[in-house]
Amino acid sequence: MPDIPKTRSYYKQTQIEQTIRLREVLKTLPPFAKDYFRAIEPRSSAKTRINYAYDIRVFFRYLMENNTIYKNYTIDQFRLQDLENLEPVDIEEYMEYLKVYTRENDGEMITNGEKGLSRKMSALRSFYNYYFKHQMISKNPTLLVDMPKLHEKAIIRLDTDEVAMLLDYVESAGDRLTGQALTYYRKTRDRDLAILTLLLGTGIRVSECVGLDVTDVDFKNNGITVTRKGGGQMVVYFGDEVADALENYMEGDRKAITPLSGHENALFLSTQRKRMGIQAVENMVKKYARQVTPNKKITPHKLRSTYGTSLYKETGDIYLVADVLGHKDVNTTKKHYAAIDEDRRRQAATAVKLRES
Repeated sequence: MPDIPKTRSYYKQTQIEQTIRLREVLKTLPPFAKDYFRAIEPRSSAKTRINYAYDIRVFFRYLMENNTIYKNYTIDQFRLQDLENLEPVDIEEYMEYLKVYTRENDGEMITNGEKGLSRKMSALRSFYNYYFKHQMISKNPTLLVDMPKLHEKAIIRLDTDEVAMLLDYVESAGDRLTGQALTYYRKTRDRDLAILTLLLGTGIRVSECVGLDVTDVDFKNNGITVTRKGGGQMVVYFGDEVADALENYMEGDRKAITPLSGHENALFLSTQRKRMGIQAVENMVKKYARQVTPNKKITPHKLRSTYGTSLYKETGDIYLVADVLGHKDVNTTKKHYAAIDEDRRRQAATAVKLRES
């Protein structure tokens, strides 16, 4: 395996773009908010900070639209003292507002279920906690409000036979197509099959997949070098099925394409000869999956769950699963695969026979 480079052009470019985007969003928040975002930088990704900034912007917009004290405020008039002037009931009213509200830039109606509500309230509580912890405010009303309860949902994943059906469908979908659809399918079949096989056979994240360069693939050792969340790099190994699909694509369609300038190193290219984006891969996965499993909403993350489930069932080693999936905290892995442990415990009930029948 060659030495892993210290920097990654795709990763670095993404970080630069997200940093610029965050700066733009921060301009729409009160001036004091910059202190909070600077403080959380070492322990959060740029993407997380952007999401938090949008969520906190919703909070201040709510105050300006619905709270009589702040109705005539502009965003830069808010001071830290305004945070401690709010009562728990104000936070509860905001939580109610979040269930359905109108987005400011395009007027679209936004609804939040358990997960969305929980994230937005977590962002607000984290925002308050920073100033309270550093004694910049003397009250933290978010601590007196019950946060939304998240109900555990079953992991949606593909069963073993569904995995085979999906890959078989991608290989043979051309039999059902004509005209332009058939032409497009022929152009992208080997690429799509390589992506799906890679996601199902390694459990890498979609962001890690689109960030791959041609030089990241090492057929000698059957490994790919991926850039994990936070920029750390790791070699993830793959089996023969993944190797065959990757080699077929790389020696065929990928070699025949001349990428546009700036995209020469990208492993997976769009029909526009640019590096594929996350949304493009998500759309591709959904397009094929809905034909095979119409009752399951399959996304690239569900393919990751499928891999994690299979690996855990085969090995029973939660620490191995956490390491391969790139989870920093094994408790994250345990939470996701607790249902499998429940199945194993049920099996234990009949594993020991007290009397021969």
